[in-house]
Amino acid sequence: MSLGADMYRQQILDHYKHPRNYGALNDPTFTHTGENTSCGDEYTFDIKLDDQETTIIAIAFRGEGCAISKAAASMLSEVVIGKTIDQIHDMDRDDILELLGVEVTPMRIKCAVLAEKIIQDGIRLYKAA
Repeated sequence: MSLGADMYRQQILDHYKHPRNYGALNDPTFTHTGENTSCGDEYTFDIKLDDQETTIIAIAFRGEGCAISKAAASMLSEVVIGKTIDQIHDMDRDDILELLGVEVTPMRIKCAVLAEKIIQDGIRLYKAA
């Protein structure tokens, strides 16, 4: 195992054991829950948008899942603050895989992208309401 891969594995483990932005927001703009039915991972995200409803200014998540899904949720929660909803909409699985920094097996892709899909679906439903 290379030093770089080991560093990313340690980062994933740290985010899994000590997830960032874990909990709930007092006054979210919207809340959305999603799950990976194939493995049981489930998270609820609270998202606060700015007054123009274009940019994420706060985010929190709660729930349970495997190390990959929880680490991805934690890492993504740090990255999306300050991003516009258009930037979030344009994110894809490659962005999440790059964020994780390790090779993810095909069976774990759904775990890795779960948080991204929950946030994107929540934004889409909020804007449609």
